[in-house]
Amino acid sequence: MLINISHFERIMRTVTGLTFVMAAATGFIGSWGWMGLAPLLTGMVGICPVYKLLGLSSCPIPKTD
Repeated sequence: MLINISHFERIMRTVTGLTFVMAAATGFIGSWGWMGLAPLLTGMVGICPVYKLLGLSSCPIPKTD
């Protein structure tokens, strides 16, 4: 599968997901914080299944010179 998430978005997803998972693990927020696993995993892998289904990509288009 091709990567469909830009570098900046990958960083933001990873940081956001990690924040929610850590907050849930420490009991700071409820169990809903475990939903942070989705952005954490997609940020680490670089592939978003929802983007794939919708035919979207936030990666820059490679130049063909």
